[in-house]
Amino acid sequence: MPGKVGMIAGLFFGLAFGMGGIGSAVLGHLADRTSIHFVFLVCSYLPLIGLLTGFLPEVGGQPKS
Repeated sequence: MPGKVGMIAGLFFGLAFGMGGIGSAVLGHLADRTSIHFVFLVCSYLPLIGLLTGFLPEVGGQPKS
């Protein structure tokens, strides 16, 4: 959306903070149900999930040359 950079940035920041709040609530609930040690183990695998996104196929757009 040309000319709407501030609006898009606000939407992305709002989404990021909202997802962070939901994630912290979920992890807090998981810690209450299990233990904080288990939550630390779960969180240690989160960067691996991020690294695996590099292997996702490209969808649409211009092919890389």
